[in-house]
Amino acid sequence: MTKYDYDLFVIGAGSGGVRASRVASMHGAKVGVAEEYRVGGTCVIRGCVPKKLFVYASQFAEEFEDAEGFGWTVGETSFSWTKLVANKDKEIDRLNGIYIRNMERAGVEIIQTRAYLKDAHTVHLVAQGRDVTADKILIATGARAFKPVGLPGIEHAITSNEAFHLPELPEHIVVVGGGYIAVEFAGIFNGLGVETTLLYRGEKILRGFDDDLRTGLMDEIRKKGVDLRTDTDITAIAREGGRFVVTLNDGSTLETGLVMYATGRVPNTPGLGLEEAGVALKKDGAVAVDKFSQTNVPNIYAVGDVTNRANLTPIAIREGQAFAETVFNKNPIAVDHSIIPTAVFSQPELGTIGLTEQQAREKFGAVDIYKTTFRAMKHTMTGRDEKTFMKLVVDAATDRVLGVHLMGPASGEIIQAVGIAVTMGATKKQFDQTVAVHPTAGEELVTLKEKWVPPAAKAAD
Repeated sequence: MTKYDYDLFVIGAGSGGVRASRVASMHGAKVGVAEEYRVGGTCVIRGCVPKKLFVYASQFAEEFEDAEGFGWTVGETSFSWTKLVANKDKEIDRLNGIYIRNMERAGVEIIQTRAYLKDAHTVHLVAQGRDVTADKILIATGARAFKPVGLPGIEHAITSNEAFHLPELPEHIVVVGGGYIAVEFAGIFNGLGVETTLLYRGEKILRGFDDDLRTGLMDEIRKKGVDLRTDTDITAIAREGGRFVVTLNDGSTLETGLVMYATGRVPNTPGLGLEEAGVALKKDGAVAVDKFSQTNVPNIYAVGDVTNRANLTPIAIREGQAFAETVFNKNPIAVDHSIIPTAVFSQPELGTIGLTEQQAREKFGAVDIYKTTFRAMKHTMTGRDEKTFMKLVVDAATDRVLGVHLMGPASGEIIQAVGIAVTMGATKKQFDQTVAVHPTAGEELVTLKEKWVPPAAKAAD
């Protein structure tokens, strides 16, 4: 008989914690999970799922316009923000219930409370005022929205958390940031008829993405009406009646109905008692772990965004699965973070996997670039000036496809399938040998024949 109350106790019931607890329980472990908010975590409750529902909603305005090119006459339309929020909440409730039922069916005990470590084997359950012990402990508390400390008036700004529950839409909004969340919400608000300004302190949005994608998306979202301003930041926010006056770093001001900060998320480690338990943290506050998600305290592990390795829901799920297999099934698995397909549900959508052109040149030297820009077939009838872009980055020495970068409708769906080939190490020749599906945008990936030559090289010839 174990000397502990649980074989595994998990703090946090997000994507990683849920998967780890279910799999561990199915391998025979006695598992308890503490969650202070709702089961499902950031992605399901206040992240990618409700966000994509909002993206769908925001695209209908253009769909109504585009219908005319295909012979449809669309009558007067109207939009209800209140109805959208209510329907979104209903769907989130449904998903939350599914997560709870799946965990309970697997034999996992869910305890609705905040929890923190008292030592390496003891967890304090705040709402119940009691301690429990566990042989293994998993930290899966995710990340929280970041707002800059010390900025005058920052208390007036919201984050994506509050954006999902606004009582009404403002006439104008300022979104601050240049990552996934910022560009996605800029597209959402713009599509729903809100005058939208997107501010980013850098030169180009989406740092870390291929430069062609970054430049292409900036062009497209400006065409859609978003007032995108780069090299721009806020120095103060002041409330004036029911409005806000934003002071920018060039000294100018901007009046708006709402300010939303989407400048990233930070590991949710404060108040967890990690220091008391001797768990090492990185400079950014993330839990330091090895390739098996184990901390410096042998019986304590961490998965998901709280480790700040690759902050994506599928990665947290993979890490949770790998942890449970490693610890409770004697099947050591280390998650590979080197090749990750991902999508940005901007408007237009992005899909990407592998190395950017710059990264590939730095790592491999000689690379071949294949790329194309075109108007999607649908828009030959609508007349909409929206470009689709596709790019392959290929190792010149081995012909292996090192990166694929897409912008356009269904890029997320396309990159999921293409990701299999890239992960397997497919070559450009194998792409070429694949029969095209016509007429589709995706067929361009297997029909690209001419290597791209930089303008400077052409001039030299």
